[in-house]
Amino acid sequence: MKLRLPSPATLGPLLALLLACAFFAIRSDRFLTGDNLSLVLQQVMVVGVIAIGQTLVILTAGVDLSCGMVMALGGMVMTKLAVEHQVPVPLAIACGLAVTTLFGLLNGFLVTRVKLPPFIVTLGTLNIAFAITQLYSGAQTVTELPESMTALGGTFQVGSTAVVFGAVLMLVLYGVATFALSQTAPGRHVYAVGNNPEAARLAGIATQRVLLGVYVLAGACYGIAALLSVARTGVGDPNAGQTENLDTITAVVLGGTSLFGGRGTVLGSLLGALIVGVFRNGLTLIGVSSVYQVLVTGILVILAVATDQFSRRGGRVA
Repeated sequence: MKLRLPSPATLGPLLALLLACAFFAIRSDRFLTGDNLSLVLQQVMVVGVIAIGQTLVILTAGVDLSCGMVMALGGMVMTKLAVEHQVPVPLAIACGLAVTTLFGLLNGFLVTRVKLPPFIVTLGTLNIAFAITQLYSGAQTVTELPESMTALGGTFQVGSTAVVFGAVLMLVLYGVATFALSQTAPGRHVYAVGNNPEAARLAGIATQRVLLGVYVLAGACYGIAALLSVARTGVGDPNAGQTENLDTITAVVLGGTSLFGGRGTVLGSLLGALIVGVFRNGLTLIGVSSVYQVLVTGILVILAVATDQFSRRGGRVA
């Protein structure tokens, strides 16, 4: 029975998601339609993929504030190379992924080698990425993208419901990340470093290498999210990524991952992203102002962090 039941870290967000769905299903007949649920997946797929990288970082007791701006830079590199310089689409996408991965490498290097706090490092690279994006793009949106670059924004039919290819990619990435963290030695090392880096080092784990790898993988996730953002909007937008850093932290925290590191799952982060998506979608359907949507999201984050804090105190007392 224990093997079949969800873990406690996942069970809470799952129950919250089901309760939110039940509430909005009662309030709006349109909420549980296939098209609307597909729309929710489409709306969260970019934040959801970024949240995979953010989860890895937070599991090591860090945080990445640069994720949204790094994603925007990767999207601009992809689109400008493909449209203005006629670079083949696969190569343009690879260049965008390389840029975001290099930013992840830079973050990891500054955290592991220079020993700077992750908050300060990523706050600095956030501004660097934003400035480079604006300078490189000339603050101009790139349009008329090749169809192959926006292919992940296309849909296929499941019954009468149109499902976006990008949402399927997001779910596949979550499956891979869940397996890697729970079933492989490097995944267990991530948890060990987040729990107690000194104990992990004494146990023979190369803690600096683990941290560096986490930030590099996070950067790669931001590149994939950039491609999804481009596919969804159909343009290269230099102003993209303005809120994704806070949105991903919100998703990770609501999903039960501890900000103190060492506890949580990527599946929980997916549930957290869906909770935010469901609340925003449901509140829109019942005619609630977007200001109140932000208010509800803020309250949920505070409650999630407070619950994590209380559970940690309880564990120390026990």
